[in-house]
Amino acid sequence: MGDVLAGIHATWEFDSDSVLIRFERGIRTPKLFQSLRERRIPYAALSAVGLSPGKRGTVVLHASPRPGADPLMEAAAGQLKEGCDPYRLVVPAGRESLAEQYGDALRSMLGPDAGQPADRFLVAAPQGPMHFKAYDGRAGFDGERVSFRWSWTGASTAKWRAGDQTFPVTQVAGVEWRSPETAEGYLRLLTHPSDPAVPLPAQPGVRSPGEPHGAGAAERPARADQDPAAVLFGLGYGPVHESLPFAAAVLESARRTPSVPAPASLVPVGAARRDPADIAERIRHLGELHRAGLVTDGEFGVKKAELLAEL
Repeated sequence: MGDVLAGIHATWEFDSDSVLIRFERGIRTPKLFQSLRERRIPYAALSAVGLSPGKRGTVVLHASPRPGADPLMEAAAGQLKEGCDPYRLVVPAGRESLAEQYGDALRSMLGPDAGQPADRFLVAAPQGPMHFKAYDGRAGFDGERVSFRWSWTGASTAKWRAGDQTFPVTQVAGVEWRSPETAEGYLRLLTHPSDPAVPLPAQPGVRSPGEPHGAGAAERPARADQDPAAVLFGLGYGPVHESLPFAAAVLESARRTPSVPAPASLVPVGAARRDPADIAERIRHLGELHRAGLVTDGEFGVKKAELLAEL
């Protein structure tokens, strides 16, 4: 097609086999769009194209991805607000005829499998390394491992007892993302059934497509604030434009990487040497938990020895 349709917050460039969506960088542009910058969407990844009236004298050209084609939309699981949907192009009503022409042309490019779920991701995920600050810790992803490092002010006693965590993507089966714009938002990693440390989700609606089913799938997982495979969101923590691309990148890497049997326990992140001041602060907090009766003498001694060993 080789043409360009400019809209509000984004521009769609139509190529022979895909549409390149370039997002603007401006104060009124949704932060998620600014974070994504641009995305190339193969026509084979689309299921439908429509045109509908928008707000305040605009029309909306909307493409729908096939289920399972885009890791970003799979991770979002229908939780994105309309204004943050990267598949919506808002254009002034004066360009409605032009938008309709492009919509018809785009619709003619849909493949024979447009009505079927995709058997693999067809759209690239955001690239790592990535990180964001959650309410109870920091999450990091280097393309091969996901790490959770707990905050001494926000993390629960259960997470402190478990220690900082790292998850090779070979052990990750899926990602459960609950938007930080809703109550009790969180990011949870779902591991393969061979790993007894982290249960699979209870509700079928939050299971990622292709995620394995096991005996644990029928059981409700631990609350996110108690689960060492999850980080909590909150006001100002884990915003959509940081945590959703993170979740999509992890999900895409997990699907692309062959799984391997998981170890009997999660692997502590602290393989590298830590800042002595940070270790001292964590030991101080551990002592507070011990004095409050939330940690036993034995647990206090073991955890303190682990922390000292990281110096």
